[in-house]
Amino acid sequence: MARPRKPLLSTDRIVKTARALVDAEGLQAVSTRRLAAELGVSGPSLYNHFRTKDEILEAVADSVSAQVDLTMFEDGRDWRTALHDWAVSYRSALRDHPNIVPVLARGPGRRPAGLRLADAVYGGMVDAGWSPAQATSIGALMRYFVMGSALSSFAGGFVDDASAYDPADYPHLGQAHLLAEQQEKVDERAFEVGLAALLAGLEGQYGEPDPRP
Repeated sequence: MARPRKPLLSTDRIVKTARALVDAEGLQAVSTRRLAAELGVSGPSLYNHFRTKDEILEAVADSVSAQVDLTMFEDGRDWRTALHDWAVSYRSALRDHPNIVPVLARGPGRRPAGLRLADAVYGGMVDAGWSPAQATSIGALMRYFVMGSALSSFAGGFVDDASAYDPADYPHLGQAHLLAEQQEKVDERAFEVGLAALLAGLEGQYGEPDPRP
């Protein structure tokens, strides 16, 4: 009988395997040796697709950016609805892959999906009537907000031990020990409150001339 063929090594297969490692164990888990072992190939074969570990992590980051929905900037939604829906999709992608957020936080660099994301937001705002400078600021603002919400959990930062919050020292934190068990609910509500406030603030500026020359 013919010997079974090994699955062909491809860029997509390397990225998927690396992403699974990052999701499960963090950025430090990715190395060419570990990836080669997971893929069942020799280490040097990876270099036919990626020159360095950093290139692999950049590709993983871009694969996460590619999961963000951008159709809201193409289907006629008004700018406020489009920004809201995009921010929710963006945060969802980051929430599913939190360990890659530090790489994404460096900016899009030359990553194609990251650049398409930036182009869609900027273009959507300019098409809606914002000046180029205002559209740039909005894109940066939204990125700071969404990225910051994905970097850590507010609720998860409190221990679930009531004795840690002595009312003599912290008279207003009597329920803080309950936050950890409600982490997802608390963080989701905080994101929606912040996003609504941010969009309301932008709406108040909509149509105002850019004060800069």
